[in-house]
Amino acid sequence: MKRVVVLISGRGSNLEAIVRTAREEGWAARVEAVVSNRPDAAGLAWARSQGIETAVLDHRRYAERAAFDAALAALVDRWAPDAVALAGFMRILGPAFVARHDGRLLNIHPSLLPAFPGLHTHRRALEAGCKLAGATVHFVTTALDHGPIVGQAVVPVLPDDDEAALAARVLAREHVLYPRALRWLLDGELRVVQGVVRHRGGASQLWL
Repeated sequence: MKRVVVLISGRGSNLEAIVRTAREEGWAARVEAVVSNRPDAAGLAWARSQGIETAVLDHRRYAERAAFDAALAALVDRWAPDAVALAGFMRILGPAFVARHDGRLLNIHPSLLPAFPGLHTHRRALEAGCKLAGATVHFVTTALDHGPIVGQAVVPVLPDDDEAALAARVLAREHVLYPRALRWLLDGELRVVQGVVRHRGGASQLWL
């Protein structure tokens, strides 16, 4: 049974999607622990209700980012994970942490990368007049929101959309995209060639 640690900072809706999909599909893997940098993250209570171990590492207690990263790495190592999934984890991870989990560290971002890295993605997509929006699962590197792309899900931008409406439509697709991408990683279905991720079996990496 492979082991996953999920990092969150908030409500953890993608965490819920991962746990539920893994159970419904009978993965040979499970979420062993959920770690948050925020003690008030709502996803912690949900994880505990599911019998999943939780831990909090408050970044505000660390004067330097490197010290927080080192403590986080030591904490995550307790579960010896085969994969670490960032699910709304609102901290930039430094080079040492990223290198420690190279090839096992995934993130989901609410835009069609490389468009709109960082924050306020839906607002920026609307302001730019985009006709399509979506979400991206990618391997984490030291460049913010720029790691090799594992998969993307696309939604239309409708004429009457506001940020909330577009965000809700994208989030629903995230809940399908992230579990699928994570399962591919755990099942050894991904290979990275010159910075491009391919599915070994040729499965589509795009959800329309």
